[in-house]
Amino acid sequence: MKIKNFFLLGLFFISSILIAQERQVSGTITDSDGLPLIGVNIIIENTSRGTQSDFDGNYSIMANQGEVLVYSFVGFSTVRRTVGTEAVINVQLLPDETLDEVIVVGYGTQSKRKVTDNIASISSEQINNIPVSNMQSSLVGKAAGVQITQINGKVEGGVKMRIRGIASISSSQEPLYVIDGMPLINDDESTTVAPINPLISLNPNDIESIEILKDASSAAIYGARGTNGVVLITTKSGRAGKTKVSVNTSTGWSRATNKLEWLNAEEYIELFVEASTNSYGAEDTWLTEEGGYFDFMANGTDWRNLEVDTDWQDYALVDGAVQDHTVSISGGNDKTLFFISGGYNRTEAIVRGNDLERYSIRTNIDHNVSDKFKVGFNAGASKTQISRIGTDNSFSTPLQAVAQSPLSPAFLDNGIPNNDSTIYYNFLMQEYNGDWDADIFRILLNSYLQYQILPSLSFRTELGYDNNNQTEEYFAGSLTQSASTNGYADANAVQSDKYNISNYFNYNTTFNQDFDLDVVVGMNFEESSRKNQFVAGTGFPSDNLQTVASASEITSGTSTRTMYNFLSYFGRATFSLYDKYLFKGSLRYDGSSRFGADNRYGFFPAASAGWIISEEDFLKDSQTLSLLKLRGSWGETGNAGIGNFASLGLFGGRAYNQRSALAPVQLANPGLKWEKTRQVDIGLDFGFLNNRISGEVDYYIKKTNDLLLNQPIPGTSGFTSITRNVGSLTNRGFEFVLNTRNIMTEDFTWNTNFNLSTLDNEVTGLPGGDIVQGLNIVREGETISSFYIVEYAGVDPANGNALFYRNTLNSDGSRDRSTTANYGEAERVILGSPYPELMAGFTNNLTFMNFDLSFTFQGEWGASLYNSGGKFQSGNARYEDNQTRDQLNRWQNPGDITNVPQARMYQTNGQQDSSRYLEESDFIRLRNLTFGYTLPLSVTERFKVDRLRVYFTGVNLLTFTDYSGYDPESTYDDLGGSNIQRGITFYSAPPAKTFTIGLNIEL
Repeated sequence: MKIKNFFLLGLFFISSILIAQERQVSGTITDSDGLPLIGVNIIIENTSRGTQSDFDGNYSIMANQGEVLVYSFVGFSTVRRTVGTEAVINVQLLPDETLDEVIVVGYGTQSKRKVTDNIASISSEQINNIPVSNMQSSLVGKAAGVQITQINGKVEGGVKMRIRGIASISSSQEPLYVIDGMPLINDDESTTVAPINPLISLNPNDIESIEILKDASSAAIYGARGTNGVVLITTKSGRAGKTKVSVNTSTGWSRATNKLEWLNAEEYIELFVEASTNSYGAEDTWLTEEGGYFDFMANGTDWRNLEVDTDWQDYALVDGAVQDHTVSISGGNDKTLFFISGGYNRTEAIVRGNDLERYSIRTNIDHNVSDKFKVGFNAGASKTQISRIGTDNSFSTPLQAVAQSPLSPAFLDNGIPNNDSTIYYNFLMQEYNGDWDADIFRILLNSYLQYQILPSLSFRTELGYDNNNQTEEYFAGSLTQSASTNGYADANAVQSDKYNISNYFNYNTTFNQDFDLDVVVGMNFEESSRKNQFVAGTGFPSDNLQTVASASEITSGTSTRTMYNFLSYFGRATFSLYDKYLFKGSLRYDGSSRFGADNRYGFFPAASAGWIISEEDFLKDSQTLSLLKLRGSWGETGNAGIGNFASLGLFGGRAYNQRSALAPVQLANPGLKWEKTRQVDIGLDFGFLNNRISGEVDYYIKKTNDLLLNQPIPGTSGFTSITRNVGSLTNRGFEFVLNTRNIMTEDFTWNTNFNLSTLDNEVTGLPGGDIVQGLNIVREGETISSFYIVEYAGVDPANGNALFYRNTLNSDGSRDRSTTANYGEAERVILGSPYPELMAGFTNNLTFMNFDLSFTFQGEWGASLYNSGGKFQSGNARYEDNQTRDQLNRWQNPGDITNVPQARMYQTNGQQDSSRYLEESDFIRLRNLTFGYTLPLSVTERFKVDRLRVYFTGVNLLTFTDYSGYDPESTYDDLGGSNIQRGITFYSAPPAKTFTIGLNIEL
């Protein structure tokens, strides 16, 4: 009995120890953003015991010390944790990057692994928290072969996006933008030639992803408008689960990325007295004598004792500010998903008098009516208010203030801007006694109905609407340049509407588990209309009455209406064999009212193929190679970016002998047809070490034929030009992308993206011969818009004369490299291109514990920039304009070696258009940098906050360049809409260097 009792007692003791070792383990499971994950499976390894996380991501399970908990969830990498002595184990699951990424393509989506095209995909994480007022600028440096440049530092300034070079001369060079399936209005509606970015009304914080369709195979599904590439914008949508409230708020300040050094008052006096002496002799003291020109500039102040030393640049370039606030609510269930957001942005530019204020709201709803029937509605509205300033080529624009003399005070004693003794009109007067406002109200709507006819067959219909209303009101009071008319005012109103209807079937099936087929067939109709009203008047009884209604005389008024449409049919088939042999073909048949009756419709076919070599038996089991895919594509795209009636013979209303009459204004060309671009792309996608190293290499040739060109014709015809299809040009280049996950640990991650691209542009056919506009030329065998100017040869050390290379042709075809001081003896030659030959982007993303850091460098090489204002501001004192400080290094004595000719006032000595003012514009720029800290969940959950992150962001922090002007990217905004004149700067404002502090909150 005793032995039995001792045995039972021992057994009870051992059981007690075992039971004591089993304990309750609990915790919270979140994703990479710190948000709770619902329904995560938690299994004790090698047992059947397990549980799931609840609605708040919490879980609880009984486990023994030493047992392994396995956390798994669809779409995320599996995590294992060994149970120790702790009672709480919190886990963060990261997305499983070995899964197929789904990207948006035209009229559908596709697995990135099976894509046979060249598509650059940018997620919201890559563009969030970059404090820029427009969506395009947040993409800079993120995609190979894509050049994005804001024209200048004005907040509303136009943005140029060039995808794989320039594919047109006179037609549009901008890509097609499509948001949630709706092609966007992308027309500049500015009342002046200084453009307003048409997409300034979009809130970047509402964007989920952006796909850039670069090759013809991907863009050909949009046919007639795919030549310049297609940018697909997908806005955010809700996700099933807990309703999430997100707040992103930031505020910051900005200043110009660069300022130039100008002469101060003492240096100005020295240089211009010398220049006058060189021109008129030392005995002529018209500048310095009492009542002379310096006295006029000084306006009663003592310039001899340097009483006034005005830095006009500091009045033009000021400290700016930026605020950006977005609040969104999203969520849903298995029936309905929703996303609602509201945004506010205010950007005060670094250029005086220029600012922007934008209010936006968006609502996206998706609802499953039944298992087969689904509907959705996307709506966005925004109001943008812009305080505008003059074009680069107007003295009312701030940057031209640098031409004023430092001897002139900026303001009079009564506080009114000094316009009495300045060389040119004082721009401050416009701010004091004028106003120029633009208001843009934009509505974007897109709805769809989708019905699953069969398990493999669905039908979808989409109806989209884009309304862009823009009004501009300008007033110049009685003290401004309009003083002679006692004030001037005008008002301009533009209403643009676009309707888009798409109907298409999608058939998707798998045969014998080895053959996948996806077919899309449909049609599209699009109609665009535009109405414009303009009125102007002069003579105002008071400067407080600033609308045209108060004008004593209406000096001009006009009203126009126009419309055009597209009718298209399209089809695409994608076929996958054994999950490794990939084929795709597409065809679009486009008709447009813009083209001649003989060629109204055009075919745009495309085909591509891919081979996933890594799926072959001889590589499938490789422990090193994760992916090796060879792909190739060919296709045709078109360009319809011309006037609505370019093919028609037009008449316009005219007055003749005080009678109304009709007069011909345009010659007809019924044979006018689509400009077409054929593109071939060969690419290789690769991945190593479970895709820790991945990337792609591409080579493309892109040839445009039947270029749409406003061709000059003899004046004896009664007309100056006619739109015809003439000429061809070719773009070719390499693209290289490398993605690496350098470090991946629980506490530290480091990912890198590097992209590099080359561009070789050549005009390959131009039957009509050279086209010269200003400083640029289009010539067969050369880069489009090459610089065509006289070559500067420096300064004659004997006498200070400016020299030029003759460059006349010798009998053997060579150029005469002798120099001459006679500008008329020198011939113009091609001396550079406005387009870069090499572009690169380098992005790093790092996380350490709760800290995160990301930054992007961007660089361009091979382009040149011509300073058209150089003849005034760096012209060795020919004019009264203040000079850049480098002009002090002028020639003064025989034997001086310098590049600045002798200063001669009012005499030409090297100020002609020449390569003296042409510079290489190579640069590397730290485009953006963000440093953030996320508070631990254990802290934020006390306040019912899922995630709280504070961050600092800088934009355009550093620029490395040898370019001596304001900025290697800023260009002239007053080119009159010319597509030929490029690479010119003229008092163009630099971009802003911006610093912001922000806060992300998710509830």
